Amino acid sequence: MAEAANGYTRRHLGALALGGALAIAPFAAGPASAVPDRARRRPTLRHGTAERAGLLPAHLRQLVTDAEAFLGPSPKHPWYSGAVLLAGRGGTVALHEPIGMAVRYRAYDEKTGTGVEFPPDAQIPMTRETVFDLASVSKLFTSLLAVQQMERDALRLEATVASYLPEFGRAGKQDMTIRHLLTHTSGFRAWIPLYNAPTYEERIRLVHDEAPLTPPGTAYLYSDLNLIALQLVLERITGRALDTLLREEITGPLGLRRTRYNPPASWRPRIAATEDARRPWSGLDRGLVWGEVHDENAYSLGGVAGHAGVFSRAWDLAVLARTLLNGGSYGRARILRPESVELMFTDFNTAFPGDEHGLGFELHQHWYMGAMATPRTAGHTGFTGTSLVLDPTTDSFLVVLGNSVHPARSWRSGSAPRVAAANNLARAVPVRPARGRTAWFSGMRNAATATLALPALDTSSGGARLTCALWWDTEPGPDTLTLEATDDGGATWRPVPFTTARAGGEPRRRPGSVTGWSGRVWHRVAADLPAARRLATRWRYATDRLYVGRGAYVDGLRVQAAAGVLFDEARPADAARIEAAGWTASAD
Repeated sequence: MAEAANGYTRRHLGALALGGALAIAPFAAGPASAVPDRARRRPTLRHGTAERAGLLPAHLRQLVTDAEAFLGPSPKHPWYSGAVLLAGRGGTVALHEPIGMAVRYRAYDEKTGTGVEFPPDAQIPMTRETVFDLASVSKLFTSLLAVQQMERDALRLEATVASYLPEFGRAGKQDMTIRHLLTHTSGFRAWIPLYNAPTYEERIRLVHDEAPLTPPGTAYLYSDLNLIALQLVLERITGRALDTLLREEITGPLGLRRTRYNPPASWRPRIAATEDARRPWSGLDRGLVWGEVHDENAYSLGGVAGHAGVFSRAWDLAVLARTLLNGGSYGRARILRPESVELMFTDFNTAFPGDEHGLGFELHQHWYMGAMATPRTAGHTGFTGTSLVLDPTTDSFLVVLGNSVHPARSWRSGSAPRVAAANNLARAVPVRPARGRTAWFSGMRNAATATLALPALDTSSGGARLTCALWWDTEPGPDTLTLEATDDGGATWRPVPFTTARAGGEPRRRPGSVTGWSGRVWHRVAADLPAARRLATRWRYATDRLYVGRGAYVDGLRVQAAAGVLFDEARPADAARIEAAGWTASAD
């Protein structure tokens, strides 16, 4: 993290762990300040309509329809047996929908590759209250507990782990810091089979003895060992077990009544089953895992681990999301200061593009955040089929809890249901036209090209200039929006350089195209057009096959030359001459 070495200069955040305390300098506009009025009101949650949440209901309905498609072959086996979907904005939960079954299979038949179902009367459908094994979403709770200790000056971000756990400093780990653990830049390999060691003490010794693959701070590698090590630090400095910390510092204050490690047996009928865990696909022979943690290492650590083991329901995760979007408070409870939440949502991995990471939270990851992904969007996934996504820019949140390893982990691949849900929620957040009642919208299709073309104009007198309003948010790099022109009837198209300027900002020169994040605000566009007898100009939006952003909007197209106005979308006759292929007139 090159910028971190010079004081975390990116975004001028000035958030450092100095002198044993967490020192927070004034912040520029960022996640916690993106919606300052709402943050001050600190809304609490209640169920309500899409309209009350400021969301478009049709796209929330589509979210459920798309999610239900993954209950069938996708492509060969169901992605999950069932799921609970929750989406909201502000203080309103506008969607809270269970689909499918929480418990369907009693075993997995590896010879036929099929699931052996319970009798119909023994199967259990999903409900809003179904509790899930969160798997790696548990890492967020451990991270929150760590940042709380930073607020209390008991933990320093840049302190070495060995300064709290001297026995940890061997095998080349003496320079590994708390920040390295929280941002997965420690150099640890992804995991080691702790469950093969015979005792708890020997499992912990394996962590202490583990040597990093790369020097700390030189590479990004996601590893469960980071959060296990952080658990050991937290337990050492507080004198409390991790499950006690979770209860006393987070779930108790926030009233998360269905969030805990090691749920009691009485919860079992309300818990989604996971895997028929047997070798060789599992590290342990346990049979159907239902009501106990799925992760083998967490199981071997007594069910309480920094990387996995927390069970929760969708509503509790929504409360956690609302708490963080509120700047660390919910109702009368405050678990973090606003500047600490900002720190968690700050990218510390600027040296590793594509692996953006705050303290515990992943940032800007289209592979599961879909079109909700922005540089400020934070979240995490869990191996069992869970995910949580927070978008401070739109004050929205999404919970997808699925039991996708039921009956076997081999049935599930990729993250398509999470992406589909996130795309639909992103589309449900309206983009109001810059002027008038509608604007042209590119759509959000994968592997597609959409064009918005003006009629051929005579610009031969020179001085022709195109202006319009532009809004774009694409997957950075692969997906682009290009302004281009042709003077030979479309045989060849050439990019037309243009400038963009947001309200109150200076114009920025573009080489004929834009990609990535633009702040999700309207920009003024100006482009000098080449002189030609018949010049056709178009916007071309092109996407790859993997992921998409929120798309692009164009409004108020106008071409003016010294001789007068050549084209004006505000004139009905001119507007009728626009040729839209893949673009639609949108009122949202």
